[in-house]
Formats: sequence, C-alpha cells, structure tokens
Amino acid sequence: VYDETAEPCPSASVNEFASQFLPPLYSLVLIFGLLGNSLVVLILIRYKKLKSMTDIYLLNLAISDLLFIFTLPFWAYYAAHEWVFGDAMCKILSGIYYVGFYSGSFFIILLTIDRYLAIVHAVFALKARTVTYGILTSVVMWGVALLASVPVMVFNRLQKEDNRSVCTPHFSYENQIVWNQFFTLKMNLIGLIFPMIVMTFCYAQIIKTLMKCRNDKKSKAVRLIFIIMIVYFIFWAPYNIVLLLQTFQDAFDLSNCASISNLAIAAQATETIAMAHCCINPVIYAFAGEKFRKYVCSLFRKHVALHLPKTCLSLYTEPLERASSTYSQSTGEHDMSAVL
Repeated sequence: VYDETAEPCPSASVNEFASQFLPPLYSLVLIFGLLGNSLVVLILIRYKKLKSMTDIYLLNLAISDLLFIFTLPFWAYYAAHEWVFGDAMCKILSGIYYVGFYSGSFFIILLTIDRYLAIVHAVFALKARTVTYGILTSVVMWGVALLASVPVMVFNRLQKEDNRSVCTPHFSYENQIVWNQFFTLKMNLIGLIFPMIVMTFCYAQIIKTLMKCRNDKKSKAVRLIFIIMIVYFIFWAPYNIVLLLQTFQDAFDLSNCASISNLAIAAQATETIAMAHCCINPVIYAFAGEKFRKYVCSLFRKHVALHLPKTCLSLYTEPLERASSTYSQSTGEHDMSAVL
C-alpha cells in the first residue's frame, strides 16, 4: 500500500466519490442516529431510571453511538473539501471516532452476554445482573476502548497529500506496513470477529434454552436473535473485508492502480454502511422491546400528540402506568424480556 519507490496512483476518482457521496450519506446517518440514540438516552434516564444491568448497557451503547455520530459533521466537511480543523482536532476527533467505535462493539458484546446470563443461567443472573456490576463493567470497557484508541491519536496528524490537507496516520517508512497490518487486524478482531464469536455462542445457547420453554413469544424471540446477528454481519463484514484487501493487497494481487482506486472507493462506501449501524442499534436493542415501545408512545403522547390534529390522538392512548415496570429479576419465564 505504501511503496514509496513506486509512482503514486492518481486519487482524483477517489476524492470525487468522497466529495459527492459521503457528505449526504454522513448527514443521513447523523440525523437518524442522533434522533434514535437521543431518544434511547431520554427514555432510559427519564422513564426506566436505569434500574437494571440491561439499562446500563443500553445507555452506554447509545452514548457510544452518539460519540461516533458527533464526529460525522467534521468528516463530512473533510470529504467535501479538505481538513481545515488543525492538527490537534485531527487527533482528538480521530480518537473520539475510534473510542465510539470500540466501545460500541464492547457494549454490544456485553448486551449479548447479559441476555445469555438472563436466559441460560437465570439463577446465577440474580446475583450477577446488578446495576453495580453493570456500572463497573461499563467503566472497564470505556477504559479499554480509550486504550485501544491511543495509537490512532498518536499517529494521526495533519499532512499534505496532492496539495490537499488531510488527516491521516503517519508512520515511519520502516514500520508503516507493520502498523497498517496491526490496525487492520485490530479493527477486524474487535469490530467483527470477536463480536460474532460471542454472539454465535451466546445466542446458540439462548435458542437452545428458549426451545425448551413454553412461551407464546418464543418464536418472536428466536426471530429477533437471528435479525440481530444477520444485521450486525451485513453492516460490518463488508468494511472489514475491504480493509483486509486494502492492507494485504499484494497477497491478493490488487496492487495495480485500478484496484487501489476501486478498493479506496469501496472502503469509503462500506465504512458508511458500517456507520449506519449506529442508527439500527436503537431499533434492535431498545425499540424492539414491548415495554420500551410503550415508553416511546407515552413520550409522544405527552410531548408530540398535543400538537397534532385531534384525529391523530388515538394513536397515543397507551397509559404510561401500563409501561411502568422495568426488567424483572425473577427467574424462569420472565427471562423472555431479556430478548424482547
């Protein structure tokens, strides 16, 4: 990728794609991601009062996505023009972006383990799934995400490429291949491989346990589990595969200029798809739950329906009291709520 003895490939087509397509795509992710995750934070704090480990993890996942989303206006302007925010902001925003990315993956893993404990080890979950343990594990995960992001903050800097200011990693010639391979493998491990391993194991055990239960919601719970795994794979696998092809392009015979340009465009497009997962998180982790939907309806009834025509008011007649219960800590059939 970084053979300094070779003539650099033209990057006009890559820059043109970025300037035309990335700003509107980033804007869509910003709007829907900000709306969905802000709503999750509002409902968790105002209505659910953070009374369970699940609530703690959902809140932290929403905060992770919001951190991720916070940087998008800067990347949108950067894609359309050049980096004009200085060297310090290059490091800070790159760090925030990756802290949001890594912490988001970690909290999805913790939510998966939380559901696994609630359903497969319901008795043990009574002691383990507490707010205190939820806060402690969350603090640890934020610390790990911050440490994982330190190399990005160290190496990313303001540079000049093709008479254009860019915010990119800078490595010494001797170490650039090793560092790029390290970053790519770390992204693949944390962003795709490890979460999919945890999901596959935990959800396989959850499905096995649910199949033994007599519950009308069993089929819905199993369907939701498959949706969670498939959606995660669809959103993150393309980007991680393209990163691997970019980093190890010589091994795949993709080191010619046409392939390099196509991979760069593919990386931009698939990264945007991966970013859009933060818009889906509120839907599959929060709004899919029946109680959570009732809280949303109550919120709309109190603050939105008042400003709608009277013919629309019937849409928001669900009493708040019927949605007032949080996740129960009992064993047995209650554990379906950990999935739904």
